[in-house]
Amino acid sequence: LPELKMGGQEKLKSARVLVIGAGGLGCPVLSYLAAAGVGTLGVCDGDLVDVSNLHRQVLYQFADIDKYKADTAAEYLRASNPFIEVMIHREHIDCENAERLIKDYDLVLDCTDNFSTRHLINASCVKHLTPLVSGSALRFDGQISVFDPRKPASPCYACIFSPEESFEEVSCASMGIFSPLVGIIGAMQAAQALQVLIGFGEPL
Repeated sequence: LPELKMGGQEKLKSARVLVIGAGGLGCPVLSYLAAAGVGTLGVCDGDLVDVSNLHRQVLYQFADIDKYKADTAAEYLRASNPFIEVMIHREHIDCENAERLIKDYDLVLDCTDNFSTRHLINASCVKHLTPLVSGSALRFDGQISVFDPRKPASPCYACIFSPEESFEEVSCASMGIFSPLVGIIGAMQAAQALQVLIGFGEPL
């Protein structure tokens, strides 16, 4: 593709990208970024694979139940592209580790499923001027946007969803989700990440 060229591929090779959440959104995000050749991929997730995940979290199989998602995802990514480095963060992101994790990466993808975690990720990205690709999916609806604190005119996640407001926390487990939806939104997140890293087109 003339928009990418060899220079774009070199940018991907030198990039360090953190994917927070290796669930429904994180699975397609990780797959596409690894295949595209992002040089260093961080996988941050403290959950174990559960049978209820398997209809939408396509990196995992029945044999992976009760294994750490971060470990299983990393094994898949290394097998699919042995020329990239995969960093495993077998932990849930919180106020104790957010800045330690985020400061070492060039771009973050938020693939989590609750407002408090999204606000924590957003605050750390704003502090470190780290671009953030945010996605969410529930039932038949999805949301995606790019927040780039390096740009003075860019809003952040808190500009849309105020941390002062109280939102009802709902999950796929309680509300359900149309399984292809996470693939659609996750693939879009990966595409937006590649746009930001390479520098072509106009991100969302």
